[in-house]
Amino acid sequence: MTLRDKAYIVGAYEHPTRKAPDKSVAQLHAESAKGALEDAGLSLSDVDGYFCAGDAPGLGALNMIDYMGLTNLRHVDSTETGGSSYLIHVSHAAQAIAMGKCDIALITLAGRPRSAGSSGMQPRSWGSDLPDVPFEAPFGSVTVNSYAMVAARHMHEFGTTPEQLAWVKVAASHHAQHNPHAMLRDVVTVEDVMNAPMVSWPLKRLDCCVVSDGGGALIVARPEIARKLKRPLVSIRGAGEAVKGQLGGEVDLTWSGARYSGARAFEEAGVTQQDIKYASIYDSFTITVIMQLEDLGFCKKGEGGKFVADGNLISGVGKLPFNTDGGGLCNNHPANRGGITKVIEAVRQLRGEANPAVQVPNCDLALAHGTGGLLGSRHGSATLILERV
Repeated sequence: MTLRDKAYIVGAYEHPTRKAPDKSVAQLHAESAKGALEDAGLSLSDVDGYFCAGDAPGLGALNMIDYMGLTNLRHVDSTETGGSSYLIHVSHAAQAIAMGKCDIALITLAGRPRSAGSSGMQPRSWGSDLPDVPFEAPFGSVTVNSYAMVAARHMHEFGTTPEQLAWVKVAASHHAQHNPHAMLRDVVTVEDVMNAPMVSWPLKRLDCCVVSDGGGALIVARPEIARKLKRPLVSIRGAGEAVKGQLGGEVDLTWSGARYSGARAFEEAGVTQQDIKYASIYDSFTITVIMQLEDLGFCKKGEGGKFVADGNLISGVGKLPFNTDGGGLCNNHPANRGGITKVIEAVRQLRGEANPAVQVPNCDLALAHGTGGLLGSRHGSATLILERV
């Protein structure tokens, strides 16, 4: 079964908060839900499907359903694949709608890592009963050095340079200057990135995403309902998901799960990379973008550095505008999980509601891609191809 024309994204909302010392995580979820429902022109009583992931507090969906007063639910999904969860939720919501399990699905994300002091620089405490802990915990791996390891391998294998990594940040900063909510609004140069303090070789501070509080929400609806709402129609044309692990020790750090999730999404959508007008690419680090562009097929493996260089990702300048809200590198990375923001900005572009300075002309086909977990170990990948109808 294809997802094409089975469901539409009718509501999207990005919480404007970047630091919320006075709000709970549950409150951020609820405020994000309220914003998305208002954007769609719907009410809480219209929602009969709810989707959340591990950022939801307590028992996740159970707590949030009770907290928000969702009393008409027929379908619940708490799939957890880290930052890619929310793109999978869009796909799963479309599948549930196509199967008649629900008519209007609400997806929420929220978190307070900035207020809580969670920067990705500390070793994770997952519990001693997880299968990987005895093999990885003794080495003190943290998020940033996991991605630095991937960057170092990519540089070794393909000759990717630190300057090429820097171009990803430069492009994001050119877009963030037009976003009043972005945490980092100053335009930076390649030299600025190169001169930033080293965090974990070869990644410098400006190669890393921001840490922010906040959240976001999406509303996915049955086509008959979507057509009655006074909002532009954004169709879910194709979707793909994948998980990459350590492969029994046969580890190759030069590719990600996007190799499979992207291929599945493009096959279902029946389009090619050349058809995509705008791309929202998960940007936890600059290397994340380069890797995913290769694995999604926008360039050959090993040529991602050349692809992003010289402003090729800048709207109005390059061939593939990306992350026109500033992305995780400059705008926000709520709950240390930026997947939902990738869908939100893609929806803005397709509706023609992005900032005029970065709006892609005649944007009718967009890709959103998310990564969850660590590229250096196990991670989830999810790809959506969205179309303005």
